[in-house]
Amino acid sequence: MKTVSGWLLEQLLNDDGQHKATIRSYQSGETVFRVGDPGDYLAVLLSGCIEISKGTQLISVVEPGSMFGEMGIIDRQPRVADALAKRESRIAELREGQFASLLQATPEFGLAIMRLLTDRVRRRMET
Repeated sequence: MKTVSGWLLEQLLNDDGQHKATIRSYQSGETVFRVGDPGDYLAVLLSGCIEISKGTQLISVVEPGSMFGEMGIIDRQPRVADALAKRESRIAELREGQFASLLQATPEFGLAIMRLLTDRVRRRMET
């Protein structure tokens, strides 16, 4: 899975309030989101490990610095997979307004999202 650049992490964690993300902590075994939950934020894993699955099928293992949950914020649809903390984890949540602001301010961010989605589609088609 592609990781987020140091620049984006800095933007998500800055103190100017414009792009600052909400930081949430999860214990091992705790659900981050479930199928059908609102897809109202993109998450960046700051530490720990998150598994993305649908039913019994493991879709991906998210490592620190990686984004997940971006589909819902782009298409405004409910979650299509479950996200579960496999160990104590911290995530940065980026809401729609913050996402749009970053897209407008930084075209490289939009390109990073497109590359992430393209990488996922490509891996699916190659298997």
